[in-house]
Amino acid sequence: MSGEVPAWGAAAAVAVTAVLLLTGCGSKQAGPAAGGTRTGGGPRSVTADPLCPSGAPRYAAAPTDGPSASTAPRPPRTTPASPKSRKSLPLPTGTAAARDGVRITALTALTDGSGHDRRSGDDERSRGDDRSGDRRGCTPARFSADFTVTNHHPSAMTYTVTLGFLSASGGAVGTAEQTVAGVRPGRTVRSTAELGAMPGNPPAVAGVSIMKVRGVPAAEAPANGDGPCPASGVRLYADQGDAAMGLRVVGLHLENCGTGTYRLDGRPRLQILDADREPVSGVRIVRGEDIATGTGADGTPRRLALRPGERAHAVLTWRNTTQAGTAVDAPYVRVWAEPGARPVLVTPELDLGTTGKLGVGPWKKEEDTGR
Repeated sequence: MSGEVPAWGAAAAVAVTAVLLLTGCGSKQAGPAAGGTRTGGGPRSVTADPLCPSGAPRYAAAPTDGPSASTAPRPPRTTPASPKSRKSLPLPTGTAAARDGVRITALTALTDGSGHDRRSGDDERSRGDDRSGDRRGCTPARFSADFTVTNHHPSAMTYTVTLGFLSASGGAVGTAEQTVAGVRPGRTVRSTAELGAMPGNPPAVAGVSIMKVRGVPAAEAPANGDGPCPASGVRLYADQGDAAMGLRVVGLHLENCGTGTYRLDGRPRLQILDADREPVSGVRIVRGEDIATGTGADGTPRRLALRPGERAHAVLTWRNTTQAGTAVDAPYVRVWAEPGARPVLVTPELDLGTTGKLGVGPWKKEEDTGR
């Protein structure tokens, strides 16, 4: 049976787990759709230490066409340059340095002027001061990696790149995820992923590798509250969900950002896609309660009318049990909120094992959270 299902088929959404969102100086959070950097950390999405302006051409630069560092725009200099300096670290080789159109071009560390790497517990905050060395409330990222993304597809693509920062022994120090939106066909765009402050006193970064690259057509890219309202008048995106004892739960979030009423009836329609964005066969879409109860994917579908600013969500759940047969791993899900709606391609990273089943729940209206 094809992964494309009738209108009652459902979709998933992904909530951010164990990540810190990095942005410019200040306290605003940056989500994937906005091109923000996400860094491994606590169990919830929180605002990480803000970045400081810098004269270094690569530091905190927005994604730009072309791999040349000399063409990258420098961020505005709103404060005097920090006395700290940046030193280059060895680049990785092989697939760690280049994968799926992504190539790491630089790995750098912030030093204290004497050549020593600054670690999480070494700055002024460890002495009770909540500001950085320049006393202006900005904390520079201690390690960063520059990379380029080349689009070999015939249409514009939005890429999400996950980098792993490694210690000298090869162990994991942390991860950073960066989204580069709207890369045109045949173009190369440069971006930077930055590792902010980590809990405790982790080892210094000595290497970096490309852990994962996901690309979706720009016309189907998810949109969350950090970006402009799409022409459809609806934002639709996936969170990163939760997992326990082999049970996976993720959700789709929909917001009416338009000017009229948006109506939903039943469950979202979805199509399961593999790593090449090709339809997956042999997976049955079932009701959420047929997988497990208490996940939020249960309930009877009903008609919803969302006024401007109102939200709804639907839950996707599955088990990753592996027995006899071929396990199914499908990174992408194409979602239609309702029949005829603009499709959105989300990345819930389905690891369905050999169960052959994906459970989805109905659209449910979200209560006003005051946001």
